[in-house]
Amino acid sequence: MDPERVTHTGPDGRHLLGPVNAAKTPRWAGVGTFARLPRTDQVEHTDIAVLGIPFDAGVSYRSGARFGPNHVRESSRLLRPFNPAQSASPFAACQVADAGDLIGNPFDIAEAIESIAAGAAELMDGGTKMVSVGGDHTIALPLLRAHHALHGPVALLHFDAHLDTWDTYFGAEYTHGTPFRRAHEEGLIDPESIMHVGTRGPLYGTQDLDDDARFGFGIVSSADVMRRGVDAVVSLLRDKVGNRPLYVSLDIDVLDPAHAPGTGTPEAGGMTSREVLEILRGLRGLNIVGCDVVEVSPAYDHAQLAGIAAAHVVYELITVMALGPQAEPGGPAYGISRNLYGSAAED
Repeated sequence: MDPERVTHTGPDGRHLLGPVNAAKTPRWAGVGTFARLPRTDQVEHTDIAVLGIPFDAGVSYRSGARFGPNHVRESSRLLRPFNPAQSASPFAACQVADAGDLIGNPFDIAEAIESIAAGAAELMDGGTKMVSVGGDHTIALPLLRAHHALHGPVALLHFDAHLDTWDTYFGAEYTHGTPFRRAHEEGLIDPESIMHVGTRGPLYGTQDLDDDARFGFGIVSSADVMRRGVDAVVSLLRDKVGNRPLYVSLDIDVLDPAHAPGTGTPEAGGMTSREVLEILRGLRGLNIVGCDVVEVSPAYDHAQLAGIAAAHVVYELITVMALGPQAEPGGPAYGISRNLYGSAAED
């Protein structure tokens, strides 16, 4: 029996089906879709789909991200319909639904890349946008191929501890450390508007940075975020992207292992979950056409720290996408500008 759900009338007059009503069905009960949203087969049209891609055959160290999508879904049960940080109700602005999982051949990376690109293109046919949950970072390449087919070369903001622009591992061209080199070579990304955010940790040599710069990438390291602050970083990213179609790819290891231990290639000295969420909120009003959140590996997670962080990242990205490029950049509803109950805060 389907539980009672929150319903809305959207801005265009459409009936929107929202999350399971937590006052009628407790949050720990029922099927674990993202944020307890309906499935795509339960709605007439999906504006934003949350798509799981449980593929991790491209990892170079600790495996387990194949279990990430359902871990993030389970970690999202406590999300609520109103986002006070953006003063928005994303599930009332458009129809958001869980599209289930898209499967790639776990024994053939090249075949998996082809099937993921084809499946993503099929889901987006008709105007649906996607927030994909991996899986390892290999999936970014087929997703960029699918978005390039719709928008041409896209701007890219890549949140990650690592560059992911290496050439090969053991002679293999398609791994979770190579997707953005391949994307550059295939012309999928706009070299004038691509940035790494949160990058840190040891490299193989200076050639890594030389190659990365040659592809057009700028770098905002985790130390830059700490020293310059979130607002300065947001301003830099917005200037870099402009009004171009934007794809956001976020590896959960952009967070410090203290905030996201459940990942395959952890690096010390990372960003806090607060910093990442605030930067994502600062993208409000940009033309985000798609995004992914990857590398959550539940076997290494503790108390759902990485899963909860990833669920909130997905929630903030959905909110920014639901508001659309017409939204004005705005301050938070929490904090000094407005208190929890909506009245003006005292000076």
